Amino acid sequence: MIETKRDRLVALRQELARQGLDGFIVPRSDEHLGEYVPASAERLAWLTGFTGSAGLAVVLADKAAVFTDGRYVLQLAAQTDADLWERRHITDEPPPGWLAANAPTGAKIGYDPLLISEEGLARYTEAGLPMQPVSHNPVDAVWSDRPPPPLAPAVPHPLEQAGRSATEKREQIAGLLREARHDAAVLSDPASVAWLLNIRGGDVPFTPFALGFALAHADGGTELFMDPAKLPDATRAWLGNTVSVAGRDALGPALARLAGKRVRVDASGSPVWFAQKLREAGAIVVAGPDPCLLPKACKNDVEQQGARNAHARDAVAVCRFLHFLAEAGPGRGETEMSAAAKLLALRQQVAGFRGESFPAISGAGEHGAIIHYRVTEESNRPIRPNEVYLIDSGAQFPDGTTDITRTVWTGPGEPPAAIRQQVTRVMKGHIAIATLVFPQGVGGAHLDAFARRALWQVGLDYDHGTGHGVGSYLSVHEGPVSLSRLARPVAIAPGMILSNEPGYYLPGSHGIRLENLLLVHETSLAAASKPFLNFETLTLAPFDRRLIDRAMLDAGELAWLDGYHARVLAEVGPHLDPPVREWLAMACAPLT
Repeated sequence: MIETKRDRLVALRQELARQGLDGFIVPRSDEHLGEYVPASAERLAWLTGFTGSAGLAVVLADKAAVFTDGRYVLQLAAQTDADLWERRHITDEPPPGWLAANAPTGAKIGYDPLLISEEGLARYTEAGLPMQPVSHNPVDAVWSDRPPPPLAPAVPHPLEQAGRSATEKREQIAGLLREARHDAAVLSDPASVAWLLNIRGGDVPFTPFALGFALAHADGGTELFMDPAKLPDATRAWLGNTVSVAGRDALGPALARLAGKRVRVDASGSPVWFAQKLREAGAIVVAGPDPCLLPKACKNDVEQQGARNAHARDAVAVCRFLHFLAEAGPGRGETEMSAAAKLLALRQQVAGFRGESFPAISGAGEHGAIIHYRVTEESNRPIRPNEVYLIDSGAQFPDGTTDITRTVWTGPGEPPAAIRQQVTRVMKGHIAIATLVFPQGVGGAHLDAFARRALWQVGLDYDHGTGHGVGSYLSVHEGPVSLSRLARPVAIAPGMILSNEPGYYLPGSHGIRLENLLLVHETSLAAASKPFLNFETLTLAPFDRRLIDRAMLDAGELAWLDGYHARVLAEVGPHLDPPVREWLAMACAPLT
């Protein structure tokens, strides 16, 4: 076993030399290019110590760099050794540019074709870098104690929660392929496989995925490639005769059988390995989005009601937790870890709770400024009096996935005016999105600026998107739509569930984020000559009124906030014990 991070980097460089490589790219992703990965795919964390959900390392013979986005720059600095790794912002200084500037002329840079998309690889080749695929990942070659792949069983996701049968979904996807004149499509995203076949699993933390691949055919047939040990008899019967099942090693031969066929591969969401194998076999690779992405994102009526029900139950736990914080008070022994554990314990009492939808971000004071802070035994600290505490958390239920962030003043003193003004500007951005009415066809990039306007007016901003898609008992981060200036040009559509989470972060001091989930609806406007959309707020929990400067809100904003709080009290209050209900009544009292 290689004990230290320095030894691991040395061992990797020795393996690169043995394979005739001058450098190598180590992404955070696994072969499904997902955010949450099994322990066996945590290569970046094993090599560098960085545990954020987005990142990439580049290793050369004499230098190395690790990259992440604005959510994790502080965490990156805390978890990696500056003597071993240069730390870089992945947007401000993209890895291809760093490699082009630092790699020797003609250097052979290795990559694992199962861990990078075709679009991702193109960024390196366009920078003039000679990229070389490897047949055996050099990190795996030196990772002597690498955990085995997960083998959690795949289980049926019943119709009363899915809302549509797998047969109906397969025919819809087949129709889309026929319309596009494609013979088949590669499904490498386990969320697409789960949605299409109405199955769920437990292969990765926080997300009910059964890891595997599929080929969807234009005739409605589906080939599933998954370890047979993960498919009990009940699940095989659930899949039916029109879904063939084979192990992962059968995927290559199945691609070879598509010679001469037009096969859709998602150039940004699927490993480049698929396109390379198909081209080798003589298939015609057509770049196109995963055909399941949009249908999956547009929840049907059953899934929409399931989301409402899941949020209503989750709200009981969240309100009990906020009451607990108010009663426990600062300086009484609560820490970031104990508070997160208390929230988890309260959620475990809720009917249908299956687990957290991501690791709770429990950040007090300066830790709240680390956008995706993850408390550890080493970083854990008390929640102190008179500071800002940020808690971002979510839950998985069979009928829905939740995600909520609240920013709380610990007291007992009054919050400083500067902090109240910052929170109120974030609140104004949150309300701007929640109340927005916009024409169908608009994308997430168009909406993002509405959330930032009040912050921009005084020179403030935040280094993350305003919102992301959320699955239906699937990933808490779901495409293809996001509210971000970097969002892909995909139109927001009815049935989508999106987060609304503007924020502000002052490094070394505090972080602010206010997050609810929203459901997209069509709306009627008398003067409209085309369809318009608006949002239904799903999340039900009070915002901390002590942090809101009423004078900064206009009449419409005040009306929205008071109306929201009245709804929280009316819908959640009856499910709470009297002491919590009394606290909630005060927490939801009108600002006006």
